[in-house]
Amino acid sequence: MAMSKALLASLVLSLLLLNLVEVFAADQMATGRSLKGIDCGAACKVRCSLSSRPNLCKRACGTCCARCSCVPSGTSGNHDECACYAAQTTHGGKKKCP
Repeated sequence: MAMSKALLASLVLSLLLLNLVEVFAADQMATGRSLKGIDCGAACKVRCSLSSRPNLCKRACGTCCARCSCVPSGTSGNHDECACYAAQTTHGGKKKCP
């Protein structure tokens, strides 16, 4: 009986810890900051400032920034600064990140 209570208690604690980690990750995504501290929102705003489709650019940039924790400098090019960012592709094989 004591063993089952201990097992139940550890299961509840594990689920609570998992929930806290999930809340922390959701908070990080909501604020636009990754675990490494880059402000994806601000970086993508600069990156997409000259785009003809800024909303689309910011959405794609934000996804790439969240995955890679970096955004190349400037408004285009400079993919050599962030290899992960440059390696992201769409299902069609085109570059995903602006």
